[in-house]
Amino acid sequence: QVQLVESGGGLVQAGGSLRLSCAASGKLLNFNAMAMGWYRQALGKQREFVAALTRGGTTAYADSVKGRFTISRDNAKNTVYLEMTSLKPEDTAVYYCAADRPPLVGYDLWGQGTQVTVSS
Repeated sequence: QVQLVESGGGLVQAGGSLRLSCAASGKLLNFNAMAMGWYRQALGKQREFVAALTRGGTTAYADSVKGRFTISRDNAKNTVYLEMTSLKPEDTAVYYCAADRPPLVGYDLWGQGTQVTVSS
């Protein structure tokens, strides 16, 4: 069974940076065929889209993080990253990694989440 495990969260001051990682593992894993994404959920709010990366390398970002966050992947390591810079207190949330596996009809695999807290 394929699973996603996030890491890299923590406490950081406003203006600081963090890099989140999401490693995929398991039998029949075909990471290259997956589209990957990051979502986040702040306390008391709904989960929201942060960033996405297609198999071909096309990226998309939420307006709130555009220019500050960068999504990337290393297919050799079965890992997707979220580089976060110029962090703001409103970026505080649990960040989730998601995979859209073939036939690519939507994110169908989620990680357990990693907490990011940005202090002012």
